[in-house]
Amino acid sequence: MLKTSLASILTLLLLTGFVLPKADPPPANAAQDEACSMDNHTFQVGEEIVYKLFYNWNFVWIAAGEAVFKVEEGENNQYHLSATGHTYKSYDWAFRIRDSHDAYVNKDNLLPNMSIRQVEEGGYRMYDKMTFHQSARKLTSFRGKTEAEARANDFDLDGCMHDMLSIIYYARNINFQNYEPGQTFPVQIFLDREVYPLSVKYKGKEESIKVKGQGRFKAIKFSPELIAGDIFDEDTQMNVYVSDDQNRIPLLIESPISVGSVKAVLKEYRGLKYDLTAKVD
Repeated sequence: MLKTSLASILTLLLLTGFVLPKADPPPANAAQDEACSMDNHTFQVGEEIVYKLFYNWNFVWIAAGEAVFKVEEGENNQYHLSATGHTYKSYDWAFRIRDSHDAYVNKDNLLPNMSIRQVEEGGYRMYDKMTFHQSARKLTSFRGKTEAEARANDFDLDGCMHDMLSIIYYARNINFQNYEPGQTFPVQIFLDREVYPLSVKYKGKEESIKVKGQGRFKAIKFSPELIAGDIFDEDTQMNVYVSDDQNRIPLLIESPISVGSVKAVLKEYRGLKYDLTAKVD
């Protein structure tokens, strides 16, 4: 995971925590081909999923905010993916967050063509518009404190590349029926003008996990790699639970941090492509 502020993790938890395996196991050439081409069979235009974000300090869970993910129709054969995160007004006194992230991805392969992040966290402001030239293996980042102050920088890529929003929807379409618990898989995303090579461990299936306010679900469990820093201690493990059905939606994410713990819990969903058959109670 990324080094970031404590407040940032409350919203970025959902975006960076859902990074699942980028490709199936060997052969390597097949893995690279899949990384550049993925058919969508798990989500549709009109899907909207809401998560409630909690922060735990001194054994008290505090409802800190929400994050909303939407899939809309885009122009020129694209999906418009969006994620917005905000703290509740009752939490704003501690640290106010109003973040948004939009990604425009090709419907044929789920690779991003453009990504726009706007961050407002306390007194910090950031605007970053990234244009992906996938076939040329290049990327342009137009970044600054505000859009008016943004300046362009070009980057070379070593392969097909995702941002931290497009990878969520890409990963939901991976077939991991043949994965064995304990297997670790590589993944990389472009964020904050860097390529982050990470790894994700597949931890198997859970017959029943409880999601507060939603009931119990059959789930698939993953553990993304975390990088020790200001937020995460050495050997910290984040657990991600995804619905074990055709939708593959994240149900619950939980992780300890340097001071306390954080978790994201499914609150609402609508417009799913399939019935949520993973729900057992």
